[in-house]
Amino acid sequence: MPAPSVPPPRTRLPIAVYVLGLSVFALGTSEFMLSGILQPLARDLRVSIPQAGLLVSAFAIGMVVGAPVLAAATLRLPRRTTLISLLAVFGLGQAAGALAPSYGVLFASRVVSALACAGFWAVGAAVAVSLVPVTARARAMAVMVGGLSIANIAGVPAGALLGQHAGWRSAFWAVAALSVIGLVGVIALVPRTEVPTGEDRPQLRRELTIYKDKQVWLALIATAMNGAAVFALFSYLSPLLTETAGLAESWVPTVLALFGVGALIGTFIGGRIADAHLFGTLFTGISASTLVLAVLALTAHSPAAAVALALMLGVTAFTTAPALNARMFNVANAAPTLAGATTTAAFNIGNTLGPWLGGLAISAGWGYPSVAWTGAALAAVAVLTTAVAYRLHRATGRSRVVASSAGGVGASGAGGGASGTAATARRRAPSPSGSGAPSPTSTTAEAADNR
Repeated sequence: MPAPSVPPPRTRLPIAVYVLGLSVFALGTSEFMLSGILQPLARDLRVSIPQAGLLVSAFAIGMVVGAPVLAAATLRLPRRTTLISLLAVFGLGQAAGALAPSYGVLFASRVVSALACAGFWAVGAAVAVSLVPVTARARAMAVMVGGLSIANIAGVPAGALLGQHAGWRSAFWAVAALSVIGLVGVIALVPRTEVPTGEDRPQLRRELTIYKDKQVWLALIATAMNGAAVFALFSYLSPLLTETAGLAESWVPTVLALFGVGALIGTFIGGRIADAHLFGTLFTGISASTLVLAVLALTAHSPAAAVALALMLGVTAFTTAPALNARMFNVANAAPTLAGATTTAAFNIGNTLGPWLGGLAISAGWGYPSVAWTGAALAAVAVLTTAVAYRLHRATGRSRVVASSAGGVGASGAGGGASGTAATARRRAPSPSGSGAPSPTSTTAEAADNR
């Protein structure tokens, strides 16, 4: 009688991954905290609320542009050195914002901070997945995304509280201090890396070939549409709660915090299940977000429904985040730095597109519930895109680029990302039949990606 199979032991994430998550907490707090300090900031700098709001857009656009540009510019630099440099620039940007004598200087500091933030996220994500086996990628990315979730729960409300009682500049100083803590952690705990040489040396032209893959574009579209769906609603959640649901303004911070709690729960769930059931997590999470947004559009006049569904949206939307990140790394595995940069850009394209489309719906006179319908439509596009990706995945029998868990990812440390996985992809032997079937070393990644 055969012995029962024993599941492999669960991989313990290295502490360096959690250090990167802490750094992302600082980055995320800076990105989102302006929503809580716009009014005192506008009064102090003598600008209108819409002008102050452009500081949010400046950050998002800086993220979209900065992620691929800085990823390409730092491709051949040691990743630990790159992370230290970018985090230092980000911290200095926060200090410059705190000291800004005018709106123009503050605007410039936000752009610089966004560029550094985008570069750190792209390189940090590549480092995080390089430190773990391929079967633990979604969990590693869940820690990174969890930094953003906690920023929404704790960082953004704390920034608003500081802005109200100690002036808006104090919020920038607090983020600068968090950046210093993250910088110390990166210096102390993220492994040193060597610049690859010879055939393994990263080449931008070679990494750019990932954009010839349909699956990369499908992953990018799904990520952008999922982000757009969430931010089409989230950007206008406050007026929807007060003008449509009839809640007092004092309820808004509570509901925003509940959304953040839901996001943290969703990130935890997604991180636990996405490695084993990647497509299942994507379909379930995005479909659930579509349903939640549609129901919210229909029940927006009910305060209880609006509050409960805001919490549920946080859960459903962020359940997919680790899976979306892991999916991009799976299909663009030979270029992990550009994979991280592409994911960062895609999320921020969504963060820009969603509020714009939601604003168009409101301007058309359709009311605040229309932003929920807009979000539902965008989420439906993400579901359709994921279905096309799954069908293509099943038709080819594998992802186009699959790395073995022993071929540089996890085994080679932080420096093994771009070079190790690219070399692994190049060294993969064809099957004896010449059919292009994956080698046995790649079956772990495929199995996780196929469910």
